[in-house]
Amino acid sequence: MLRVAIIVGSTRPGRKGEAVARWVHEIAASRGDAEFELVDIKDYDLPLLDEPLSAIFGRYSKDHTKAWSAKIASFDAFVFVTPEYNHATSGALKNAIDYLYHEWNNKAAGFVGYGGAGGTRAVEHLRLVMGELLVADVRAQVALSLHTDFANFSVFKPAPHHEKSLHEMLDQVIAWGGALRSLREP
Repeated sequence: MLRVAIIVGSTRPGRKGEAVARWVHEIAASRGDAEFELVDIKDYDLPLLDEPLSAIFGRYSKDHTKAWSAKIASFDAFVFVTPEYNHATSGALKNAIDYLYHEWNNKAAGFVGYGGAGGTRAVEHLRLVMGELLVADVRAQVALSLHTDFANFSVFKPAPHHEKSLHEMLDQVIAWGGALRSLREP
């Protein structure tokens, strides 16, 4: 069965991403067509990129990088839950992505963005990054607005129509993750 990571893309105190990721995981886990796991970058305590060699070489010297590498390598596809900070994804998520290279290759990704404009600009930023990492990002995405999907801009209360968007995105992530499997297997 395909393994899909739902990656919490913020480490900020008071972050909204954890609640959003739990919502994604709850809906995804009810599907039965893949194995889904929450992966919180906060748990890996990754400092600002501190590996002496480029990730393209795959020679990691730090224990936190090795743990992060093993976790990401174990998945076939990803759902990035990203905030939008200043028209881009969070620095913490970009940093976590930059730690690795081959572990991302030939896999699929989908996006759940949140922010004043639904996190759409953060997702567009991530799409450019995914292209460089040989990740096939899918078209469907979920755009959650701080204005309408968070009571008082803080408590996550998604509108019911977002569940349909989430399923559409997950359908595409699973299809592409499966299709790319042949590129990952010798």
